[in-house]
Amino acid sequence: MAASPGPRGFQFAIDRGGTFTDVFARCPGGRVRVLKLLSEDPGYPDAPTEGIRRVLEEERGVPVPRDQPLDAAGIEWIRMGTTVATNALLERRGERLALLVTRGFRDLLHIGNQARPNLFDLAVAMPEVLYEEVIEVDERLIPHQPGCRLPGTAGLRLLEGSTGTSLLVQRPLELSALRQELERVLARGIRSLAVLLLHSYAWPGHEEQVGALARELGFQHVSLSSAVAPMARAVPRGYTACADAYLTPCVQRYLRGFRAGFADQLRDVPVLFMRSDGGLTPMEQFGGAGAILSGPAGGVVGYAVTTFRRQDGRPVIGFDMGGTSTDVSRYAGDFEHVFEATTAGVTIQAPQLDINTVAAGGGSRLFFRSGLYVVGPESAGANPGPACYRKGGPLTVTDANLCLGRLLPDYFPRIFGPGEDQPLCREAAARAFRAMAADIAAFAASAGPAGPAPSVEEVAMGFVRVANEAMCRPIRALTQARGHDTGQHVLACFGGAGGQHACAIARALGMSRVFIHKHSGLLSAYGLALADVVQEAQEPCALRYEPQSFPRLDGRLDALQRRCRDALRAQGFTGEQIRTEGFLHLRYEGTDCALMCSAKGHPPTDSSCRAGDFLAAFTSRYQAEFGFTIPGRAVVVDDVRVRGTGSSGISCETPLAPSGKPPRVETVTRCYFEEGYMDTPVFLLEELACDHSVPGPAIVIDKNSTIVVEPGCTASITRFGDICIAIGSGTPRPVGPQLDAVQLSIFSHRFMSIAEQMGRVLQRTAISTNIKERLDFSCALFGPDGGLVSNAPHIPVHLGAMQETVQFQIRNLGEELREGDVILSNHPCAGGSHLPDLTVITPVFWPGVPKPVFFVASRGHHADIGGSTPGSMPPHSTTLRQEGATFLSFKLVKGGVFQEEAVTEALMAPGRVPGCSGTRNLGDNLSDLRAQVAANQRGIQLVTELIRQHGLPVVQAYMGHIQANAEVAVREMLRGFAADGRTTLEAEDQMDDGSPIRLRVQVDPQEGSAVFDFSGSGPEVLGNLNAPRAITLSALIYCLRCMLGRDLPLNQGCLAPVRVLIPKGSILDPSPEAAVVGGNVLTSQRLVDVILRAFGVCAASQGCMNNVTFGDSHVGYYETVAGGAGAGPGWRGRGGVHTHMTNTRVTDPEILETRYPVVLRRFELRGGSGGAGRWPGGDGVTRELLFRRELLLSVLSERRAVPPYGMAGGRPGARGLNLLLRRDGRTINLGGKTSVPVEPGDVFRLLTPGGGGYGPPGDGAGDGGDPQDPQDPPALPRSFPERGSLFEYRRAQEAV
Repeated sequence: MAASPGPRGFQFAIDRGGTFTDVFARCPGGRVRVLKLLSEDPGYPDAPTEGIRRVLEEERGVPVPRDQPLDAAGIEWIRMGTTVATNALLERRGERLALLVTRGFRDLLHIGNQARPNLFDLAVAMPEVLYEEVIEVDERLIPHQPGCRLPGTAGLRLLEGSTGTSLLVQRPLELSALRQELERVLARGIRSLAVLLLHSYAWPGHEEQVGALARELGFQHVSLSSAVAPMARAVPRGYTACADAYLTPCVQRYLRGFRAGFADQLRDVPVLFMRSDGGLTPMEQFGGAGAILSGPAGGVVGYAVTTFRRQDGRPVIGFDMGGTSTDVSRYAGDFEHVFEATTAGVTIQAPQLDINTVAAGGGSRLFFRSGLYVVGPESAGANPGPACYRKGGPLTVTDANLCLGRLLPDYFPRIFGPGEDQPLCREAAARAFRAMAADIAAFAASAGPAGPAPSVEEVAMGFVRVANEAMCRPIRALTQARGHDTGQHVLACFGGAGGQHACAIARALGMSRVFIHKHSGLLSAYGLALADVVQEAQEPCALRYEPQSFPRLDGRLDALQRRCRDALRAQGFTGEQIRTEGFLHLRYEGTDCALMCSAKGHPPTDSSCRAGDFLAAFTSRYQAEFGFTIPGRAVVVDDVRVRGTGSSGISCETPLAPSGKPPRVETVTRCYFEEGYMDTPVFLLEELACDHSVPGPAIVIDKNSTIVVEPGCTASITRFGDICIAIGSGTPRPVGPQLDAVQLSIFSHRFMSIAEQMGRVLQRTAISTNIKERLDFSCALFGPDGGLVSNAPHIPVHLGAMQETVQFQIRNLGEELREGDVILSNHPCAGGSHLPDLTVITPVFWPGVPKPVFFVASRGHHADIGGSTPGSMPPHSTTLRQEGATFLSFKLVKGGVFQEEAVTEALMAPGRVPGCSGTRNLGDNLSDLRAQVAANQRGIQLVTELIRQHGLPVVQAYMGHIQANAEVAVREMLRGFAADGRTTLEAEDQMDDGSPIRLRVQVDPQEGSAVFDFSGSGPEVLGNLNAPRAITLSALIYCLRCMLGRDLPLNQGCLAPVRVLIPKGSILDPSPEAAVVGGNVLTSQRLVDVILRAFGVCAASQGCMNNVTFGDSHVGYYETVAGGAGAGPGWRGRGGVHTHMTNTRVTDPEILETRYPVVLRRFELRGGSGGAGRWPGGDGVTRELLFRRELLLSVLSERRAVPPYGMAGGRPGARGLNLLLRRDGRTINLGGKTSVPVEPGDVFRLLTPGGGGYGPPGDGAGDGGDPQDPQDPPALPRSFPERGSLFEYRRAQEAV
């Protein structure tokens, strides 16, 4: 299969995108042809076939009719990437599908991990599940656990799992009843089936029997989760099986249609398709789950093979800027893969290139909001497209580049306007920018004396700079936040829009070089021509990495290598062309942070596998990524994987000859840069030779892209015809302390980036599961007065609360705050929420300034800080002392010295309280506190860089400007409420013990201000439902942001127009020694319900976090459980989701049952629990835990007596209920708050509250609570399909 230097026949590499199809063809003799055509066109049935037809016709000189199948003779091979699967997923146009699942879990994939995707979206808009029918099957496997005392397990059949662990058949597979169910589904016309049975990854026998029966009955496609994604964790495995069953028939239909365009169905032509992992696979093996990133993967391969090799092996950042979004990735000699990623709301468990899609493309819309320049995430799409497309579209980044002279209409096809026969229209874009400039001037005038309105060019340039900063943030996160120096990377730019921004982005990131391949406009197609054929094999495992396991691990690696080699030989590769690489998916025991490790560079030793020293590879990478290792901790193998590659040895490069003369200037245009308008020569890339160098400013035009060489930069043509741009320093733009709307947007991004990077350092260097894996932390930046400037991530219960903590320290310590000090605090009187949330604050000094110039802080949830129960969240605490160690203004670091002895004594102090213990995990506490200090130090470094760049007065001024901007947005919102005549608002709700929470809001329509008065709220309670003042402020900021309905810098300015009155000694501002743990997790939810009720926004959500803890002296587990979301005007409440002040992910059923002594019997929606209404409330869930040994069960919950209210005539949601089903047959109502011993065989049944309904029942939308009812679904925002490891990280951070 290896290609000769000059191909024997035609070789086609084709990327079929959503809008355009790119064709790269090598013709016999080595001539290269490239073309770009529309993916959908009435003139031809299939774009790739049409591209092949045109090349064959032109090269052979013989007409090839479109209406006849093509003669494939002379075609050596075809390679393709396609967005067919991605588009079917995004647009939900896949195959009709049924899901078959273990009984009790019919709604498992609807609930998912129970976290909502957008914290501040009250409608909880989520993509719906892919299946339209669910079949529950009677069968159940459970992990075998030594010491299990569950009655009846002794006689159960024992199975040996493929992972090395054993399973018990608790309930055998029942096929007779299943046959009837499958026949019923077939009768409905459903022919595709996804099968998800719990623990099938370890023993697939039940799934295989079900699959055989389904195929026998006539199902045309059956996806078994155990075959599609043989990895632990039922939810992502189920999503992957559904995606495969949903998409593979679509892909197969497309492939059949493609083959039908050729006379012999391409019988003798090798046809390979690009998979999501960056490898090619034969057409027959190309399926849905591996096809999601088929299109963009080719571009990553393209820049990896070209740029990395030609730039001396320097690491490369791939920058692919398209119409609606930008793809960012990194290559440093090996492809960076992720093994679980979400696309269009569907989590796929399969190797995928780590391609990060962010919200800034040529079609990203431009807004001016409350004094802030905003780019995206909304996109203009292809229709109507940008304003310059002549179809009445909105302003976009493309319009900005056109108005700046960086896009030249004469070099674009005339395909615009209603008749699709006009050129790009600069005047339409300029007209829209003039209107926006008038809005900007009017806003400036409303704030005081202002100068003239900005010009069209100044506004357009401002938006380009803001878009560039938005794209710099993910690149910093891929590099700096992972310990890499951004400036040492090369920026590889491709895609249609990237060339206009590459120089500015490289300069902002400190990069010295931009590389643009000569085929950058169709690099995905070019990458297909260079890619290797890949064969992957993977199996789950559960062995420890230790000497007694090495023979089994080596045997499994050998078997998988043989499988890969055999498959590649069957495709025509010789032994010399095949390479295999073994991987082990390793993690420290007791953690979830697994790394896929190759032993490359770590040869075998006497104490390692024969395949290599995987432990050395794991510890080396762990140290590099996280800054530490855990000596003495066992390492577990989760999966064994082999990646085999068949190299086709193709080279598509032809060196250019030097021209010996200066480059020809095509024309000279006027371009707008930071320096103003400049004469800018235009060159055609096809006329440039390898001895040409083009100083900026200049524009280089290719058939498919426009490249802007900015002033101070120089573009050189390489010997192969590519462009290498040396980045100069450019003319620095002076920034003063006075408000500039563009700089305001840029500083907003920079301040947020500082908080985000602090969080990355904290996550990398922390050791505990809570911080490292659950990401239960926030990092923030504060001004010299302690006012919040930026906060990341947006954990609702932390919003605004840290500001109270910092300002308390300023008041309390005053002159005692010295350089080299770091403060530790968690006390409710000092802005704490509950004691396990420890806040570490570092004041920052600047030479010549006596007081701190700003503060940085990090707040992390520590798993235990002592108290009466493990986890420091006792359900029956009555005083603060029972909840753990307290810190008011504790100097954790004094004069640069970490006070380990003093903090250890303080953490152990709760042991002196009767019935309590000191911290049960001192080592993790100390390690995580050091990590928080390190995160603060990173924040100091980044702000110090900013101060050196712009000066202290400017940075502090923009801290104030950012806060003022948030204040303006909130004032506008409050005026909006007052304009409807709502100047006095009142609401009340009650806790289950009868304690009232009362609110009266008085809105001033002139000022846009409001007084939130909680007078009349109940007194402090004896239990732990007391909520510190900081929690009320967090709930208020959360509600203001939700009601605003758009992104807003969440900082001190949000509360500036608001005065909050809380009576001392009330449940909302208790005495210093009051217990508060329930206030953080329960009262916070009721506060939100009361605030939203006052403003009439929506019905109440479940109003509870349903805190469940069980454990003994050896094991402890804590979870919060989803319920129903409240409905609102125009949307149904979502069922089975976390709402408002929490967003915690629930542990996957298979992980829960493997690690803890319980069986999850049921986890499904609680039908009918959502309140009836014009728009019904979301359903709560039913969750049943069967205990396998004696444990202590603790429950802390609300809404067991007072139901979640309905609104505008809607009915309330159902109350929650906590039941204990004793194995002797008794059923006991546990009440809302309890601790109770449980026996083996006991079952805890948790029924969580539903959400309230909105509007009178029977008034149009019906009052059913079916989550799949198609009427009135919440509208999904028209945005970009965000994805990649950065997206997953942010989602995980916000799922706390």
